[in-house]
Amino acid sequence: MVQLSRICLRKYGNFVDNLRLYVRGGSGGMGLPRLGGKGGNGGDVWVVATKKESLKRIKDKYPQKRFIGGAGANSSVKALKGERGKDEEIFAPVGITVTTDDGKNLGDLNNEGDRVMVAEGGHGGSMYSAFEPSKGKAKHIRLDLKLIADVGLVGFPNAGKSSLLTIMSNATPQIASYAFTTLKPEIGRLIYKDYKQISVADLPGLIEGAHINKGMGHKFLKHVERTKQLLFVVDVCGFQLASKTPFRTAFEAVQLLTKELELYKEELVSKPALLVLNKMDLPDAEDKLAELKEQLQNPDEFSNLLPGDMIPKNHMTFRHVVPVSASTGFGIDHLKRCIRESLDEDAEKATKAIHQERLQALRQHS
Repeated sequence: MVQLSRICLRKYGNFVDNLRLYVRGGSGGMGLPRLGGKGGNGGDVWVVATKKESLKRIKDKYPQKRFIGGAGANSSVKALKGERGKDEEIFAPVGITVTTDDGKNLGDLNNEGDRVMVAEGGHGGSMYSAFEPSKGKAKHIRLDLKLIADVGLVGFPNAGKSSLLTIMSNATPQIASYAFTTLKPEIGRLIYKDYKQISVADLPGLIEGAHINKGMGHKFLKHVERTKQLLFVVDVCGFQLASKTPFRTAFEAVQLLTKELELYKEELVSKPALLVLNKMDLPDAEDKLAELKEQLQNPDEFSNLLPGDMIPKNHMTFRHVVPVSASTGFGIDHLKRCIRESLDEDAEKATKAIHQERLQALRQHS
């Protein structure tokens, strides 16, 4: 067991999801007092999104993690206006949030080519500054990768998320019969007969207390923020994380998962969600399913099964409740149809909303 854990941790060590960099704009060039010449401004530093990059490659390629804009040229007799310094571009993966050390958000890079200026170059010397140039702005910034996927799998360890992703898609996550197998995010793609593709992220397993950063805690929860919809995956017969932890029924697992999301960021609970009840091939699964469905219809009546601090303020509303067995393939095709239907429904609503906005704008201008 110890040996397996080491292998997993080493594997996660190769996945970098945040990076701290030093950035400084280029210094401005000197002005030329006797002819009123102006020095060139220093180059700015930008972070630019590209699908070809990863944070690990940036870390390996630039071990010093320093990025400085080019200096502006001095004003001279031959060129009274000094040439501007060259901008420095840091190419980073799509799905990055750029923040300062104190947490101020500088920008989100969600699409190829999105860019944000992180350090401004200094001004060239001119008559307004006694021909003295200014230095470029300097700061430390953080690049924080939040995965973007259509659907994010949410579940406690051993709920069968990795097995489910494998049978649904082209992903090949590491699967084993011990908890905490997934220590790095895996993205799979569901490919439909009409060539529609849906991305599904299997994220590190939650444990109770994840919202206060226990286990993989915040590493997991921050990725959930950037998925369009949630897919709760629960063992229909319940689970026990370890011999010292209490056994949790499927209903309790749903409530605890909801509570962890709610405590981290309350708006996560309002995301569209589906519930997958896995391991329907186990004995008593049908009885457990019937019991859970009744509990989900009247969650307040059964919330007393949990300690008060574990009861969510708002219960999740699931668009579909889908029983499956990742090991036998039962219910998988139906689940894929439900995922597609749920995403299509939201896409249609978004399209209608855009059309309504455009019509409104046209009426106002006519």
